[in-house]
Amino acid sequence: MARLILTILAAAGAVFAANITVQYATVPKDEIERRLHSIETSNIKREQVLLKLFETSGCTGEHLSEQVVKNVKAPNVICTLPGETDSSIIVGAHFDFVDRGRGAVDNWSGSALLPSLYQSLDSVPRRHTMVFVGFTDEEKGLIGSKFYLHEMPPAAVAKIRAMVNMDSLGTSPTKVEIDRGDKFLLNALGIASQTFKLPLSVVNVHAVGRSDSDSFQDRHVPALSIHSLTRDTFPILHSPRDRMDAIHLDVYYDTYLLMRAYIAYLDQVLDSQDASQETAPAVVK
Repeated sequence: MARLILTILAAAGAVFAANITVQYATVPKDEIERRLHSIETSNIKREQVLLKLFETSGCTGEHLSEQVVKNVKAPNVICTLPGETDSSIIVGAHFDFVDRGRGAVDNWSGSALLPSLYQSLDSVPRRHTMVFVGFTDEEKGLIGSKFYLHEMPPAAVAKIRAMVNMDSLGTSPTKVEIDRGDKFLLNALGIASQTFKLPLSVVNVHAVGRSDSDSFQDRHVPALSIHSLTRDTFPILHSPRDRMDAIHLDVYYDTYLLMRAYIAYLDQVLDSQDASQETAPAVVK
């Protein structure tokens, strides 16, 4: 993996401090593709593959766990990257699917990126503790993410500085939902997209369905949902069209590149102000 160190220079008066150094490693495109194609045909098998992908990405031992969820066969998969503090950034994606398609888009595309993001961000010490979670049974009512939060002490929930959710990637260039998206997190994502010259646009899909980010937003945790859906690609979900050939590898890899830079950037800027406070767009030079 190649490591990139980038200094982001924010304009005077912008909401983020100047000279922010963002460091990460990059997983090669062919490895991202291999992990995407490791898709399995049942939720139990997917959970086991996700566990192995985390292990091969370097998340092992006490940092990797399975959280048994009441009345659910497949557990949540949790990989923790300890930081300097116990304030956390949660990166999540559900791995379960409905059986009217293969669930490649919805949502193996999101969950298969989690180990690669861990691998990219494990390259240097981080300020925040980063937690990568493969959620079970999102399709049955956000069960895995609700249980995850239910089992967490209120003091720990209060220390979640951001939750970034990935759901249904690769059908088109990266999209972000802003109907319920935290404005600070949105602003930071726009800066990362502009700085790294990676595509990003807004498509609101909240009105047609909830995702695991909603579980966190319902608990007043700043959250953002990343997807790839448009009017043309949304009908793929929960249909026989939800197969691997619905995912375009080039745009899927661009989403990975943006997410690994964005989360590394968030780690640097989240404590610059209250992440729930509205911010004016910042300019990057």
